[in-house]
Amino acid sequence: MRAKLRAFGVVAIASFAVLFAAGAAAPPSASPTPHPRPHRSPTPSLATALRNDLVAYLVERRKAEHISTLSVSVSRGAGASPVTATASVPNFGPTGTVTPKSLFQIGSNTKSFTSAAILQLEAEGKLRLDQTVGKWLPQYPQWRTITIRRLLNMTSGIPTYDNEQTFQRAYAASPHRRYTPEQLLAYVAHVPLVHGYYYSNSAYLLAQLIVERASGHSYAYELHHRLFAPLGLDDTYYNTDVSPAPVLARTVPGYFANTDEDTRGLRPLLNRNVRGFSLSWAQGAGGIVSTPSDLIRWVRALYRGPVLATEQRKELQQIVSMNTGHPIAATSAGDPRGFGLGVGQMRMEPIGRFWFYQGTTFGYRVLYMYAPESDLVFALGANSQPSDGQDQIGKLMATIYRTIRHYGR
Repeated sequence: MRAKLRAFGVVAIASFAVLFAAGAAAPPSASPTPHPRPHRSPTPSLATALRNDLVAYLVERRKAEHISTLSVSVSRGAGASPVTATASVPNFGPTGTVTPKSLFQIGSNTKSFTSAAILQLEAEGKLRLDQTVGKWLPQYPQWRTITIRRLLNMTSGIPTYDNEQTFQRAYAASPHRRYTPEQLLAYVAHVPLVHGYYYSNSAYLLAQLIVERASGHSYAYELHHRLFAPLGLDDTYYNTDVSPAPVLARTVPGYFANTDEDTRGLRPLLNRNVRGFSLSWAQGAGGIVSTPSDLIRWVRALYRGPVLATEQRKELQQIVSMNTGHPIAATSAGDPRGFGLGVGQMRMEPIGRFWFYQGTTFGYRVLYMYAPESDLVFALGANSQPSDGQDQIGKLMATIYRTIRHYGR
């Protein structure tokens, strides 16, 4: 989630893909901590090797990305205990103590929770994906013909409110303000639709409102009672304003460092710690706070576990091409990036097809990768939002993937 059309981490995926396609090595380490290499003797544990990867990245990228904290969690098979690693380096402001229990804003990873709630309501006969915004939210006649499915797979064409300079300036001037979905949608109420695939956070606010209308409960209630509590996601939280003090105390400081032109309205936030600012700007599009360990539990439950019935899981994974917006059966070498209902798929050798998402807020990036062929899931949290040209987190993902594969299952 961010004020940029960055579909489930396009920049991260691009650097991830280029690294593998070129057969390049991991970025050189400037760290005094030795970076693990195959056939070192004695071989460190996987957790130690992962921590070395994180430290090397922080030392190399801390200035360019205004980053000081990383956390990763790895699951190498259903039932296997997760392997975790964390790292932090002194940098430019408060870093705090980072542990596997430290929290990050997970951004647009929230969208898969919103989609899952919609799909559960469909399984209960309370709505259908081919029903329209007009059916559920007649107060938005300009979007009345758009179906729920198109809201979820990013083909609605509804402009995203966080790209609007009026929103950005208002938020930067008052970052503790509490927004309602209706106030956020008002920023794009009269902006023309876009055709084809278009990443829209506005679409997920509409989906959030449909969850509330169809269930008769608040979105927050539905998240907790449908998803968080049944799955034991005890380190996952949703709040429509500033997070409560106990959650803030566990959340790592996060820094906005994005100087891209399309985020110019947010310039007053540059290099500030955004941890204590309101998350009401994100809501059902990006308002969840969690740990990488809880995120990998969620990913397993979503793709293979009890969250969705068989038919709804198939719908979750029906993708459109991110190039054309047209439905495709699966990603391919010629069309390698697809988007389902709040989830992304990519095809890239030597991995093959995998599911992937990067969620970004004004001070955080949280990414996951799920490779069905190897039953591998890992998630990574970082405490900054840099400019696109400085975001090299995909290279770290590639390094982590190779480290995990080196250690085997």
